Amino acid sequence: MLKKSLMLVMLLGLIFVMPGCGNGGNGGNGGSSSAADFELPNPDLPAVSIYIEGHGEIIAELYPDYAPITVQNFIDLVEDGFYDGLTFHRIIAGFMMQGGCPYGLGVGGSGEQITGEFPDNGIDNPLEHVRGTLSMARGPDHNSASSQFFIMDANSPHLDGGYAAFGQVVYGIDIVDAVVESVTATDGNGSIAADDQPVMRNIRLINDGS
Repeated sequence: MLKKSLMLVMLLGLIFVMPGCGNGGNGGNGGSSSAADFELPNPDLPAVSIYIEGHGEIIAELYPDYAPITVQNFIDLVEDGFYDGLTFHRIIAGFMMQGGCPYGLGVGGSGEQITGEFPDNGIDNPLEHVRGTLSMARGPDHNSASSQFFIMDANSPHLDGGYAAFGQVVYGIDIVDAVVESVTATDGNGSIAADDQPVMRNIRLINDGS
């Protein structure tokens, strides 16, 4: 389980990763007017839909070739409905939005921890932390990630190699912008008051990559 006192550490060192290839890294909407019309740029990759109440839908593709343990853990939690109704409890405009804590405080996880798939932990993961990247939150222990993840609002190369990036927004980066601009943090760590935390209506697996 993550401890609240570790969240400041993550603010200073944590960031989200995206691959150096694929959709070009812009996390754009692909020219579609709605998620229902959107065609996945890489149908051979798993993809999820993240629907945020009052804002709309984000679609992200996942990269099991680079972070297989992380991707499988995320998909397992998604298929179990773990994230449905949880919130983004920590948001910093120009940096990232973080969610997936069952208590909305940044102190909890799924009850399981996974191996940190990043170079600083001895695992080759070349994904870079850029705008739209999905990556796993963790404490100082490299193998302490569980359910909390974040979505990058801006490039943060100083986090490259230190966190398990595992996905990239391919539709709805404007939704990320809207979310980070819709709330005001209560402290310098990006904490959002419980009543103001954006709610994930659900996360669904919309493509299994097969």
